[in-house]
Amino acid sequence: MTSTQPLRVALAGLGTVGGGVIRLLDANRDLIARRAGRGIEIVAISARDRAKDRGVDIAQFAWEDDTAQLAQRDDTDVVVELIGGSDGPALALARATLAAGKSLVTANKAMMAHHGLELAEAAETASAALKFEAAVAGGVPVIKGLRDGAAANRIDHVYGILNGTCNFILTKMEAEGRDFAEVLAEAQALGFAETDPSFDIDGVDAAHKLSILASIAFGTRPAFVDVATGGIRNVLAADIAEAATLGYRVRLVGVAEAGPHGLFQRVHPHLVPIDHPLAHVSGALNAVVAEGNFVGRLLFQGAGAGDGPTASAVVADLIDIARGEFGPPYAMPAASLSALPAADSGDRRGRAYLRFMVADKVGVLAEIAAAMRDAGVSIESLMQRGAAADGSVLVAIVTHDGPERAVAHALDKLRGSPSLAGEPLWMHILG
Repeated sequence: MTSTQPLRVALAGLGTVGGGVIRLLDANRDLIARRAGRGIEIVAISARDRAKDRGVDIAQFAWEDDTAQLAQRDDTDVVVELIGGSDGPALALARATLAAGKSLVTANKAMMAHHGLELAEAAETASAALKFEAAVAGGVPVIKGLRDGAAANRIDHVYGILNGTCNFILTKMEAEGRDFAEVLAEAQALGFAETDPSFDIDGVDAAHKLSILASIAFGTRPAFVDVATGGIRNVLAADIAEAATLGYRVRLVGVAEAGPHGLFQRVHPHLVPIDHPLAHVSGALNAVVAEGNFVGRLLFQGAGAGDGPTASAVVADLIDIARGEFGPPYAMPAASLSALPAADSGDRRGRAYLRFMVADKVGVLAEIAAAMRDAGVSIESLMQRGAAADGSVLVAIVTHDGPERAVAHALDKLRGSPSLAGEPLWMHILG
């Protein structure tokens, strides 16, 4: 039976989200208490800089210079970890919290992607809750939707736009016809991208989130190391224009599927048909699609980052804990999670967009066509555009449906050719 005493919370990390949690608990205090069946109170906090002005009153809370001490406090039921990072202080705090028999709420997708199975086992051993709704898609309740709302369904596919920075950049390029580097600089100036944006633009952040979603959707062990990861650094404004001409929009999409040949997970730029819901997800929004065998297609969409949306997800997890709703972190006991092998992407079939920057000379198109023919790739259409500033010419190919192994073989044949200026771009066509 749920206690009527307030749920006592220790908060580690007072950045954007930590401040948002404090403001949300204060602004909606009475409503939250009614929905939780009891109050939720922060009793202690910890961060790197005690003197920093965060726009919230932290004098009302006990302060711990050593973050790990939050797990040892007798007046704490739950620790909220908002430090970030897959290892270091965040992981040490998570382990200490669960070892002490206390529940843990985290927004840390990197930690859950790398250490989620270990932490789930520790939570189950301690009969403590481990909640991480805020780790995927910010304020969008996709984890709860898959874990609880779709619990009766077999989920075979889960895919979506999982990184707001990349989506902001791609939709800005689409709307204004500008190239990647210029839009990235603007995104950094506006705060949508970090000073070092590598985790976002190279697909790593989305891969962390995809591995978490795949585990919940399919009942498999988290397998971040098996996510094939590619980013958007090499997408040109010309690629986005070509996609529009063909009836597509370019999006960074994470795709996961479970089947008889194993678990397939990939983050990669895709051409998305204009009539698909993901084609209309713009700006810094996130969206996830899951397909259940009885419920059909489910679409979760909303703000994937920011203090308000992410704090909303954190506090929703606290409300669940206040109600006594624990349950296995990954929808089933950790011991029941399958250890599927990584599926071979070469066996997958689909259509592809291939872009080459080539020397403007006779014979180049024939060389590309011959490589495709020899690898068994059937060409649906081929486009050649005018010379760029460096004298190179853009050649874009759309393939017929076929095995991915054949496309990879064709690109291997062309690798190192003096006719090519740089690496080809391969984007899968969502279908």
